[in-house]
Amino acid sequence: MSTINPPKALLFDVFGTLVDWRTTVTHTLSTQAALALNSPSASVPTSVRLFASTISWPDFAQEWRDTYKAFTASQSSSPSSKNSQKHAFKTVDQHHHDSLVRLLADHNLTGLWSAEQLHSIAQIWHFIDPWLDTSPALHDLSKLFILCTLSNGNVSLLRDLAAHADLPFSRTLSSEHFGAYKPSPLVYNGAAEHLGLRNDQCALVAAHLGDLKAAKDCG
Repeated sequence: MSTINPPKALLFDVFGTLVDWRTTVTHTLSTQAALALNSPSASVPTSVRLFASTISWPDFAQEWRDTYKAFTASQSSSPSSKNSQKHAFKTVDQHHHDSLVRLLADHNLTGLWSAEQLHSIAQIWHFIDPWLDTSPALHDLSKLFILCTLSNGNVSLLRDLAAHADLPFSRTLSSEHFGAYKPSPLVYNGAAEHLGLRNDQCALVAAHLGDLKAAKDCG
């Protein structure tokens, strides 16, 4: 980032960059599994109990995250024109729920949780805990820059995360606004336009090299 002509806005990736998804998601899965298995009112099939007793929830959490990466990559590969996109936009919330159902089936765990419990567990991505230095650092940066999200997470997810983790964003920008997922140019170019800034007046902050390269290619 240039110190001679610094950007006016810092646009932040969120998952992995600002929040610790692995710890929160793994803890939620393991805790909810234990509650289901030990609940006197839950009718979990015996076969599901056997598989649940041997599952590695950290590995399951990683598989769940990997489905997200594959999903957004497949969506971002469409041509960089809204008019050329053939499929209706599917939100990350929808993906998280659908992929959780599929993964449970793949691991013979269908029936571990009720439909209502599945919905609640899929929403854990709205309440990921931040890295310890995230909130203080953003509060300091907010004195110098416009701070915005620029994430593949949908708008409601990002707003919940910001409230949960005390992230002082002045604007919430999501791939949902642009009908495409990063690293599609639609997202980076659209974000600058949405802010009323030139591309070179914006800088992306991200922990992922592919995200940074795509933003750099857009100026």
